Amino acid sequence: MTDHQKVWKAIYELAKLNNLTLSGLAKKAGMDKTSFNKSKQFYKTGQPRWPSVETINKILHATKMNWNDFCNLLK
Repeated sequence: MTDHQKVWKAIYELAKLNNLTLSGLAKKAGMDKTSFNKSKQFYKTGQPRWPSVETINKILHATKMNWNDFCNLLK
């Protein structure tokens, strides 16, 4: 099973591979530029906030990558 930290690390890597900041990745995917801020990776209670499948799909579409590519980043 993939853990929360690996998913967020894969999102960072996806941005880096596309020469984007996290806010640049979010904007390119048509999302609010603060979507990937560290403060949004956890709820106020401290519980991890996982990105939705829809969010991951948006960033994959925006970067012309597929789910297989993203899964390779989870390692």
